[in-house]
Amino acid sequence: MKDAPRKLAVIAATAFAIAAPVLQDQLDIGLSASQFADQGNSTLRAAGYAFSIWGLIYLGLTAFALWQVLPRNTNNPAIKALAWPAVLAITATGVWIFASALNERWLTVGVIVFAAASMIYGLKRASRGQSTFLDWLLVWWPLGLLGGWLTIASAVNILTVMTAEGMIPRDSVLLAGAAGILATTAVALWVLRSTAVLPYGAAVAWGLVAVWVAERGGNPAAGWLALACAVVVGLAAAWWGRPTSGKR
Repeated sequence: MKDAPRKLAVIAATAFAIAAPVLQDQLDIGLSASQFADQGNSTLRAAGYAFSIWGLIYLGLTAFALWQVLPRNTNNPAIKALAWPAVLAITATGVWIFASALNERWLTVGVIVFAAASMIYGLKRASRGQSTFLDWLLVWWPLGLLGGWLTIASAVNILTVMTAEGMIPRDSVLLAGAAGILATTAVALWVLRSTAVLPYGAAVAWGLVAVWVAERGGNPAAGWLALACAVVVGLAAAWWGRPTSGKR
């Protein structure tokens, strides 16, 4: 019974996160996520298709919520280490939807950075060593994807808000975009080096490739830098995340 609050919190957070964009759209509350992003997307942006990853993430989070509630997983060490950080991160994604809808720009930055930091904290404190195949499929994959996507989304969100607020001069756009790409890559490699969670790196690489797709025409320097960094992150994830790597 002592784990009941944790189990219920995961289910509630997941339900809220999935319902938030639906409610925002159906109730016509403020701006959509794309409208919010369009206000400051001239510095760094990702191709629209990249956001389809949320469908996979929501599906994975639903599976995780159902898996962690089973009695057999009450003392699962990975779930115990990841659940509460996941609750914070998942809830924050729902809060972000409403913050962006209300055009609370700096609040969106705080919320998404908090979400990313919470999920990264959980991934770094958990151990993948004794995980079963189902743990990998239903715990590590959805939460790894969430953490990775939130990492690159944080960088894009920060640059979007700074651009919308007029804080990035026109002649500094290239430098700011490159800084965002390199910062994302550095954080991703830092996380991968200590966690070896392949899906985390996969989500970051997915986002970086989407930046390349979006920027290669208008801002080729940033676009090709993003592609190069995607390759680096992808290779690092594959190397450190391989079963025989001995990590964690």
